[in-house]
Amino acid sequence: MKYQENIEAIAALQPDYLGFIFYEKSPRNFENDIPKIPDSIKKVGVFVDASIDFVVEKIKKYNFKAVQLHGNETPGFCIELKAILHRHTEPVEVWKVFSIKDEFDFEILKPYEDIVDYFLFDTKGKAKGGNGFTFDWSVLKNYNSTTSFILSGGIGLQEIESILSFWRRPESKYLHAIDVNSKFEIEPGLKNINDLSTFKKLLNNMREG
Repeated sequence: MKYQENIEAIAALQPDYLGFIFYEKSPRNFENDIPKIPDSIKKVGVFVDASIDFVVEKIKKYNFKAVQLHGNETPGFCIELKAILHRHTEPVEVWKVFSIKDEFDFEILKPYEDIVDYFLFDTKGKAKGGNGFTFDWSVLKNYNSTTSFILSGGIGLQEIESILSFWRRPESKYLHAIDVNSKFEIEPGLKNINDLSTFKKLLNNMREG
């Protein structure tokens, strides 16, 4: 998210999370104030190889309830960050992003087990996220972790049937959330409210069905 009125309009749809990117190379880089949104929505700070001091500063400034680490952050970095965040009065989730295309070595995840709260699987591309296309979700049939994950990467209205199919698969028991971004944008950081409303209704209908 990037623009105040758009943030308020999307917050009215009651998503579980709203993300704010702090990465100068991103066209979605956030430099504004966040308007008041319902406490039920967890604000997420997204960082790429930022320093721990920078991450903690933004958590305190914006009252983030989750951080998404989208760079080459090591298990040691995550341990140090978690130790600092444990001193906060309210818990802050730590998500570690891993990019996938046609294959993935899930052994890479092992050093992060029992450290991060969730893994986020995004599509490997030229940019650090927001590439606009999905990776091959069948790769996740080899998922051998018990840490829940977030499914990301080029998810839009056209992926509704694919999501339904994925929900029927055994590995979906570890699915925590679905992350959407570029497929719902009018321009970087500006989301299409009508399309997101339709997407959320379709997902809710699926879950109820």
